[in-house]
Amino acid sequence: MRVKSDKPTGGQVGHVGSTLLCKAIPDAIIPHIPSYCTECGLNLSAIASVAVERRQEIFIPPIRAQYLEHVSHSKTCRCGNKCVGSFPEGINGSIQYGGQIGALVAYLSVSQYLPYKRITLLMKDVFGIPMSEGTVDNLLERAVQKAMPAYQMIQQRIQSEAVVGGDETGAYIGGKKGWMHTWQSAKLTFIVASMNRGFQTIMQHFPNGFPLSVYVSDCWAAQLKVLAKLHQLCIAHLLRELTNFIEALDCKWSIKMKALFSDAIRVKQQLTITDYKQPCQEVIILQKRLETLLKEHKNASPNKKVQAFIKRLEKHQKSILTFLYHHHVPPDNNASERAIRNVKVKTKVSGLYRSERGAERFAILRSVIDTIKKNNNNVFDGLLSLFY
Repeated sequence: MRVKSDKPTGGQVGHVGSTLLCKAIPDAIIPHIPSYCTECGLNLSAIASVAVERRQEIFIPPIRAQYLEHVSHSKTCRCGNKCVGSFPEGINGSIQYGGQIGALVAYLSVSQYLPYKRITLLMKDVFGIPMSEGTVDNLLERAVQKAMPAYQMIQQRIQSEAVVGGDETGAYIGGKKGWMHTWQSAKLTFIVASMNRGFQTIMQHFPNGFPLSVYVSDCWAAQLKVLAKLHQLCIAHLLRELTNFIEALDCKWSIKMKALFSDAIRVKQQLTITDYKQPCQEVIILQKRLETLLKEHKNASPNKKVQAFIKRLEKHQKSILTFLYHHHVPPDNNASERAIRNVKVKTKVSGLYRSERGAERFAILRSVIDTIKKNNNNVFDGLLSLFY
């Protein structure tokens, strides 16, 4: 729905730029000292040098895996009892991959969307670690088991958030049409994989709904059935439908409704926190305009799609301008669409999800990764903390 603005391309006036800075204390210093005079050829080794300029180069040293061996020793007590040293928790086989490698594989697969084959190539070429695609699969399963407590905590906490957005998108799972559902807030993202798009999946994970939350969604029937304190319809979706009616049918009523929604978004951007204590005059006027336009539906286009659209607005009239009465409620569901956009990116880069379990693993790990990002933490460090 973006329109062309009068702003020039590139950075805008007042934009705070950034540049690559030298490190105050470098990891190593390499002096470049002249050994002879470039004019007369005199040997300068006995003359003290003075630093005149410094330049820094960022580099990565050769990366190769290290093999850490754990050796269990035994001691025999005076009483005859033989005591054997215990291995650390998690050290189970004669050889295994450490937590850092498990976290890295999860990061490459779910955060960078790499398919199994490319992960094995990277691990071999960059780190010198031989790894099969089956090993990648096993490490991802291990990462999921480590992530489950965090995943379950996200599911519990999101039910008490003030604003929750819900959405779903299609995804091929095991060669069949499946769905990825998301529920998200400003600090949390919860994603599930399902072969069902409807209300059944919502009830499976949130049987009590969101009684403490304002629920933001599009007009999909399953989303509108969710129990919540209040609902907010996605204005961006409604604007797209109105634009289609205007372009295809030249519907005058749609022009008025589109102008109303555009004005409401503009007012939302201007409201301050104190304005929500009591509806201001502009909000009251917008509410009356909405009521008037909905009453004029008989004068709108006789087109069946337009009439169905109007009936939908009439049915959910109380959920259209909720965002003008609550500070943290957005007018659109863009945040939810961003939360599941990664599903499409993963599909484009790696292809379909080969099994339901593979889709579930992606949903679990992506939920944790998005939540880490929303809380301004390092993704790899967050994944690494799951293993230790």
